[in-house]
Amino acid sequence: MADLKVNLTAPNGKKFTLYTGLFINNEFVKSSSGSKIASINPTNEQEICSVEAASPDDIDKAVAVARAALNHPSWRDISGTERGRLLFKLADLIEKERDVLETIETWDNGKPLGGSRGDLDEVLNVIRYYAGWADKIHGETIPTKSGKFVYTLRQPIGVCAQIIPWNYPLGMASWKLGPALACGNTVVLKPAEQTPLSILYLANLVREAGFPPGVVNITNGYGREAGHALASHLGVDKIAFTGSTATGKQIMKTASVNMKNITLETGGKSPLLVFEDADIEQAAKWAHNGIMSNQGQICTATSRLLVQDTVYDKFVSEFKEVLKTTSKVGDPFEESTFQGPQVTKAQYERILGFVESGKTEGATLTAGGIPCPLNGKGYFIAPTIFTNVKSNMKIYQEEVFGPFVVIARFKTEEEAIAMANETSYGLGAALHTKNLERAHRVASRIEAGMVFVNSSNDSDFRAPFGGMKQSGIGRECGQAGLNAYMETKAVHVNLGIKL
Repeated sequence: MADLKVNLTAPNGKKFTLYTGLFINNEFVKSSSGSKIASINPTNEQEICSVEAASPDDIDKAVAVARAALNHPSWRDISGTERGRLLFKLADLIEKERDVLETIETWDNGKPLGGSRGDLDEVLNVIRYYAGWADKIHGETIPTKSGKFVYTLRQPIGVCAQIIPWNYPLGMASWKLGPALACGNTVVLKPAEQTPLSILYLANLVREAGFPPGVVNITNGYGREAGHALASHLGVDKIAFTGSTATGKQIMKTASVNMKNITLETGGKSPLLVFEDADIEQAAKWAHNGIMSNQGQICTATSRLLVQDTVYDKFVSEFKEVLKTTSKVGDPFEESTFQGPQVTKAQYERILGFVESGKTEGATLTAGGIPCPLNGKGYFIAPTIFTNVKSNMKIYQEEVFGPFVVIARFKTEEEAIAMANETSYGLGAALHTKNLERAHRVASRIEAGMVFVNSSNDSDFRAPFGGMKQSGIGRECGQAGLNAYMETKAVHVNLGIKL
């Protein structure tokens, strides 16, 4: 429909046409309610464009066509090799259009263009990884007793609802679409309302790649309406969610209406431990990358730096120097920019609220903590360091999700482990030491789904990703990511046993 697309020119001069409708059954359609979402450029606070926002009725339609596609021979009966070819084709189209996708991601989200390039590398790697898996999914035979043959089938779960966050829109979409489609599921995906644009450009590539109608459906919408409708829908077999712990709990409760299979990747307050024998220069650089990249908007951000007291002052000095020389805040389309704006005004105000909380509770504001607008506009915050932080402080316990780090002291290894584990989260952690025995010992005792030794936040699409405690349920990425989208069926065949 002519009125469901818009011609746009991005700040870097890139021109492209964007479909703005709901992508249902391989067509872009209007919302039944007439509701729309305005996408705001966080750099200058101006509207980019508006897109259709799904109503519960639209979610019903998307789930119905996903169910029909699941059972249609054009998807149900094709081989894993054919599913893999479709995914490889999609990856090739993404690579062809990556300049546009990177531009949209930076414009809509605010992340530096270099970060968007890294995100597209991840998207291509993930889609191709799971394309390769598509025809290597199989069951097994199980020896039992004479006269009986037992085997298993690995089958798709069914219609999968996928709710992705705003910090890595395309990256998180790939983490969910890749394994779901490789396993033969169908999908209704709801992007974050804060960043609705890049996924719509991707939707058109899904159609161009040749996926049958209804296999992939993209329903932009508000969480309280479209998200709730997906989580509560009786026609949905699985829900995969990435976002806040509070929302994850609500989705878990809502999904229980029909005992949906669930995968949740939620919040984090990840520690990074620096022992006295660490390479302090490298520890400071990794610590900076682990919290300040992507504007600090990373679920695994190592936002609590726990430093042995004998090297505390040296580390803080080194960390401040890295921040000073690396964290250039500015226009995300400029190549020299390290940190762009926060994604929304709400997130910007939330971070500034944590700054006030830290000062009120008695921590020392060592750097940043103030707005730094660009030409009087934008949701920019100077990268923030708090020192002399106690474990009972709000800024130590709660996820901020911004360029905001707290640095605390420990004396012994036992104290470091206890401090690392004393929050309700358990997503990621890091530690820096030259002692290999200590590295393995401490890694095994930290309550986190991932531990990075002498690095931070350098996860890999071939390895499992997920958390413990209130940081989620299940795993994404790697072979483990496939298991989240398959059922195992046991078939027992009687070869002659008589009663």
